[in-house]
Amino acid sequence: MSEKITAENLIESLVDTFVEKKKSVSFFQGEKSDSVSSQINKLFGREKPVHHILGGGKSADVLLWRNKKISASVLTSATVVWVLFEWLNYHFLTLLCFALVVVMLAQFVWSNASGFFNRAPSDVPRLVLPEELFVNIATAVGGEVNRGLSFLQDVACGANLKQFLIVVGALFAGAVIGSWCNFISVIYIGFVAAHTLPIFYEKYEDEVDNFVNKVLGQMQHHYRNIDANVLSKIPKGKGKKHE
Repeated sequence: MSEKITAENLIESLVDTFVEKKKSVSFFQGEKSDSVSSQINKLFGREKPVHHILGGGKSADVLLWRNKKISASVLTSATVVWVLFEWLNYHFLTLLCFALVVVMLAQFVWSNASGFFNRAPSDVPRLVLPEELFVNIATAVGGEVNRGLSFLQDVACGANLKQFLIVVGALFAGAVIGSWCNFISVIYIGFVAAHTLPIFYEKYEDEVDNFVNKVLGQMQHHYRNIDANVLSKIPKGKGKKHE
């Protein structure tokens, strides 16, 4: 009787082990397929993390709120500047003159305070901006401007009508947005978006990817209809080849 019970228990244990092993294999296979599908459905085919795409340095830390105090101070400073220019109608020259007056008053008090307190005169700290800073800014801005101009000219001189219409539509949308608000407000909106959208996407990555993929699928469907009914019937011009 004991041998029979032992054999039955042994068979049951073998069956349970086989079932659990099969479940574990299917679980890992499902997890692997989910990871592969999620990697395929990443926004714009992204494979690297958001922090790496944003540069992976201190700027990425600020945009992703790794240090909340620094990120909050940067966003607050931008908000204060926007309020001064947009709501209080201050001008750049006015703020510059006020800032220079405050700095000069601070240096004047620093340099003359020793005489009032009968102390030895101390060196007043002076603000000196390095020349390399302006050279780097000018080089970076000039390179981006030339790159944008080169892209627009390549699109205008090329034979790709679809790309030309997309670029013209984007510029028209920018002109409409510019008519709604001034340049400072557009910069501030972009600054706020740069400090809120990355952290929002990092927190709700899967939901955003699914939503964007659905929207892009619908846009591609409508674009195929427009391409088949309108754009494909427009004769293509021959672009000039540049040496």
